[in-house]
Amino acid sequence: MDREYELFARVIETGSLAAAGRSLRLSPAMVSKRIARLEERLGARLLHRTTRRLATTEAGQRFYERVVDILAASREAESMVSGAVAAPAGRLRMSAPTSFGRLHVAPHLKTFLDRWPRLQAELELSDAYTDLVAERFDLAIRIAPGIPAGLAGQRLAPNRRVLCASPDYLQREGVPRRLDALSRHRLLAAAGQLPWRLQSGNDAVSVAGESVVRTNSSEVVRELAIAGMGIALRSTWDIGPDLAAGRLQVVLPQHPGAADVAIFAVHPAAGPFVPAGVRAFIDHLQAVYGPEPEWHRPPGA
Repeated sequence: MDREYELFARVIETGSLAAAGRSLRLSPAMVSKRIARLEERLGARLLHRTTRRLATTEAGQRFYERVVDILAASREAESMVSGAVAAPAGRLRMSAPTSFGRLHVAPHLKTFLDRWPRLQAELELSDAYTDLVAERFDLAIRIAPGIPAGLAGQRLAPNRRVLCASPDYLQREGVPRRLDALSRHRLLAAAGQLPWRLQSGNDAVSVAGESVVRTNSSEVVRELAIAGMGIALRSTWDIGPDLAAGRLQVVLPQHPGAADVAIFAVHPAAGPFVPAGVRAFIDHLQAVYGPEPEWHRPPGA
C-alpha cells in the first residue's frame, strides 16, 4: 500500500506520470496502470488527465493531503524503531496568532524550508482558539500562561507586555502616573483582552474597563494606539519598532503586563515521540529567537 501511496504522491509532486515514473524507474504505462488500479480500489477518480496537463480531482487532492501525512508518519515510525535519524519530510500544518505569525513566524519559513526541502509547510493565521486534534494541526504557536492539558510543547520566549500610547495622545490627554488614573483615559483592547492583568511589585492587579473601539483584531488595536486614540496593553514583539521610532511611548513602566504569559510551540501529545518536522521547526524558532529575542531589547540597544 505504501508503494501505491508513494507513487501517487510522486505523480502529484512532479506533475506528470512520466516524471514520476522516471524517479521510481517505472514506465509511464506502468504508472498509469497502477494509478488506475488505485482509483478502482478506492472507487473514486483521483486525477484529471488531458494531453496537456494533469490535475487532482477534489477527492484526489484530499487523498493526497492524507497520503503525505501517512508517508511521513511511516518514515518517522521506521526511524523510531531503527534508531536512525530521519530527515523531516511531508506536510507540516501549523497555526499561529495573526500578528505574531506574520511578524515572527512567516519571515523564518524560507530558511527553514531551504534546510529541509522535503517538507511542505502550511501556515494558518488566526486569533481564534485552534483545536489541534480536531483540525489536524501538527503544531501551533500559543501565547498563554502555559501548555494546555493534553498537549505537549516547548517554551519559545517570554511575552513582555507594556502599556503604551502615542505621543500625540499623551500630550493631549496627559500622562497617567498611577494605575487609578487609567479610569480617566480611553482604553484600547481587542475582544476578550480586558480586564488587563498587570504587575504591581510582586503582585498581580486587574484593570477593568471597556475599549473605545470594539474589534477582534490585535493589529487594529496597535494601529489605533499609533493613531492617538487611547492607551493599549501590547506585547514588545508587536510594538518594538513603534517604540524605537517614537510612534508609541511606554506608559506606567512600573506596571507591565503579568509575567506568567509566555510564547509556546505546542503539538498533540504522542508520548516521547515527536514528529521530525515538528521537532525541527521548534528547534529552528528557538535558534532564531535565542534566549533574549531582539524584540525585548530596549530601543537603541
